[in-house]
Amino acid sequence: MYIIYHCYGSAHSSVIASAIHVGMLPKNRIPSTEEIITIPHFDQTRREEIGNPFYIGRDEYGIEVYIIGMANNKEVLIRSIDSLLKIYNIPENQLVLVNSLSQINMITRVGGYLSRRLGMVKVGRPLTIKGVKKAYYQFVDLVDSVKERIRESLGQNPDSTE
Repeated sequence: MYIIYHCYGSAHSSVIASAIHVGMLPKNRIPSTEEIITIPHFDQTRREEIGNPFYIGRDEYGIEVYIIGMANNKEVLIRSIDSLLKIYNIPENQLVLVNSLSQINMITRVGGYLSRRLGMVKVGRPLTIKGVKKAYYQFVDLVDSVKERIRESLGQNPDSTE
C-alpha cells in the first residue's frame, strides 16, 4: 500500500501532513518553527518539480508515504495515476490519495505564493509557517482520519491492545 498526500505545489500542506503521518512532526503539540523548516521539501519545491512524487518515509504499518504537487491539473493527474494502476494490475485499494490542500488557510496561501511563486522567501516563508501553526491540529485530524482508514483496510481494530 502507498499513501500520497497531494496539494498544489508539494511545498506546504502535503509536506506537513505527510511529516505528521510518518512521525517527523508531533501530533500532541504545535511544532516549533525550526521543526517545520527542517522538514524535507518544506517550502522548497520548485515549479518544474510539480507532478513529481517525493518519498517522505514509512509509517508504523510499513506503508510508504509520498507527496505530490498537482497544480491546476489535479483531475488529469489523478486520472493518470488511476490508469497506471489499471495498466499494471495494481488494486485501487493499494493507493490512498489524500488531498491536504483543504487544510490550508489564507495566511499559508499568501505566504506560499510569495515564497514559491514570487521568490520572496524572507517574507513568504514566515507567513506559511504562521499559517501552518494556526491550522496544525486540522492536519493532525486529517492524518488521524487517513490512519483510521488504513487500520480498517488492514483489518485492525484501533481499540485492540494487540
